[in-house]
Amino acid sequence: MDINCGSFLIRHTKSAIKKGKIQEEDINHALFNLFSVQLRLGFFDEANKNQWFTQLGPNNVCTQEHRELAAEAVRQGTVLLKNDNNFLPLKRSEVGHIAVIGPAANDPYILGGDYTGVPCDSTTTFVKGMQAYIPQTTFASGCKDVPCNTTDGFGEAIEVSKRADIVILIAGLNLTEETEDHDRVSLLLPGRQMDLIHIIASVTKKPLILVLMGGGPVDVSFAKHDPHIASILWIGYPGEVGGHVLPEILFGKYNPGGKLPITWYPESFTSVPMNDMNMRANASRGYPGRTYRFYTGDVVYGFGYGLSYSKYSYNILLAPKKISLSHSSVPDLISRKPAYTRRDGLDYVQVEDIASCEALQFPVHISVSNDGVMDGSHAVLLFARSKPNFPGSPVKQLVGFESVHTAAGTTTNVEITIDPCKIMSSANPEGRRVLFLGTHVLMVGDEEYELLIEV
Repeated sequence: MDINCGSFLIRHTKSAIKKGKIQEEDINHALFNLFSVQLRLGFFDEANKNQWFTQLGPNNVCTQEHRELAAEAVRQGTVLLKNDNNFLPLKRSEVGHIAVIGPAANDPYILGGDYTGVPCDSTTTFVKGMQAYIPQTTFASGCKDVPCNTTDGFGEAIEVSKRADIVILIAGLNLTEETEDHDRVSLLLPGRQMDLIHIIASVTKKPLILVLMGGGPVDVSFAKHDPHIASILWIGYPGEVGGHVLPEILFGKYNPGGKLPITWYPESFTSVPMNDMNMRANASRGYPGRTYRFYTGDVVYGFGYGLSYSKYSYNILLAPKKISLSHSSVPDLISRKPAYTRRDGLDYVQVEDIASCEALQFPVHISVSNDGVMDGSHAVLLFARSKPNFPGSPVKQLVGFESVHTAAGTTTNVEITIDPCKIMSSANPEGRRVLFLGTHVLMVGDEEYELLIEV
């Protein structure tokens, strides 16, 4: 290799030369490649207006535009997982005293996650951000730190929670639980965090709001089904502006519309061997598969899940009912003769035999209705599956998505272009991409639309 992201080459190259494992010419060859790329990028050219990066300086760091972009990333990325009886958004006029519980609630360093740069200003914690909305905001850590191995702070947290109108508990993960070179061995909340949540939820005047931090899934099945916990939000690692954005979401200045980018598995998934890389489920050996495309077990929350303060409904307005490969506008679209292959009673076309995949692309027109009382933005996710499910084919797979803003009580139309060769095909046992003939189903929300692919 020509470059190493780390210290390995610094520590071992001299020794390798002495032992004759590499030659000086090898180093020169690597340097030649590296400097060639830098020359092509213009690293050694004089600054000019055609190379925008040479114009950057301190004035381009921490601009108001960048800070607003960081805040918008938190707004769009926060996922509302639970909101019983529309408990959120809160009304400021009805909240006089808020309690914020959890060691992460008043710790500015925990917000950045891994590989975080120096904040522009002093980072606003969740407690400070909440105080800007509700001056009477009190804090208790409950646990002395995120690992939460003792109950020493539980008593104070209980007393603070009893006095508040609304209680927000910040739980989840930090870099003591997950970093590069440090894996979790459990999907449950660390230490005694679950106990803290149970105890606080049992003493509050109103149901609890649970905010989860961290970069990976957490099995919070207990909270999902607990009536004393009204709402759950996943905010990830929100960075230096996270303290400002959380109250915006809780009090309805921003309507959350984020979707989970990963499946949240239950704790039982940790029994699946980590080195078993098979994607597809295998019932004969009790293997549930991996990822939303093939996993057949129970989930805490699935890929693409996310609620909103609004209720959206979908309707597929326009899409083809049939795609006929032999009647394409491209002559001899299928180079192979015969045009399709039959195996185990299934008919399919090999993607590599399709002369023009572009000719098969088609648009799907979807109407998005906001049936709620708040304007909102969210990602429209379009999935597809084959009908019936062919052996080895995905349970479903994402074939397109589009972010859309829809005002309350109105409908917005969105168009998503589908490329069957790329995103409706599957890999056969030999690893070749194949497009199954027969009925396929497009799915968005609760809406389903059948599409026939034939030769």
